[in-house]
Amino acid sequence: MTTYTIKEIEEKLLKIEQENDSFLEEIKQDSRKGVQQLIQKYERRLEQRKKAMGKFMQMSSIERQLVRQGFKMIGGIDEVGRGPLAGPVVAACVVLPADFQLLGIDDSKKLTESKRDEYFDYIKQNALSIGIGIIEANEIDRVNIYEATKKAMLSSIAEMPIKPDYLLIDAMKLDTPYPSQSIIKGDGKSISIAAASIIAKVTRDRMMKELHSQYPFYQFARNMGYGTKDHLLALDKHGITPFHRKSFEPIKSMMKRED
Repeated sequence: MTTYTIKEIEEKLLKIEQENDSFLEEIKQDSRKGVQQLIQKYERRLEQRKKAMGKFMQMSSIERQLVRQGFKMIGGIDEVGRGPLAGPVVAACVVLPADFQLLGIDDSKKLTESKRDEYFDYIKQNALSIGIGIIEANEIDRVNIYEATKKAMLSSIAEMPIKPDYLLIDAMKLDTPYPSQSIIKGDGKSISIAAASIIAKVTRDRMMKELHSQYPFYQFARNMGYGTKDHLLALDKHGITPFHRKSFEPIKSMMKRED
């Protein structure tokens, strides 16, 4: 048996994806404690990959079924920003290629910021078509948040350079020319909707960080416009900005007091 250094074994194991690989079988005979620890680490990594692959296959089952029915441009739609006191509601529509694979993709809320950023870049590079719809606070106040959410979703479809032939929509029902289905908690059940949730979330978060540079008192970079304690204290002290939703409480009541 060839004797490898611990470092050589570690580097080789990083490239192995099959548990029946001949190199793996060879080093299992190596009794060094460091080698056995590397094997255990590799086996845990392989198990995590298996689980991630199982999750990915489960989340792509709707898309695979639609492809078998003849659809080629399946657009997943999701939105972020319905609940905050400030900032826009942002929706995205994303069409992924049939061979798309991104293990770990999930509802954007379940991912760390670094993972969202990583996946955002990967989706942008590999998607067949992406559209983003943004409805600002003044329009939300004018039509209400439910209608604004629908407008953002419809706008995201309109902004797509290549239009979908089928839509998977997170929770909402839309009046569009395309066949569609609404899926409750779809961002955890469909890779297309999950991809849309990541594009929408990262887009909105970056917008809120830009707003933070203009209005640092409100801590938008941390709270993304949600009604945290610091945000509410800043509202009491500094009042509202043009980006706050005047139809949302407690802002609505604050404005009545000022009148």
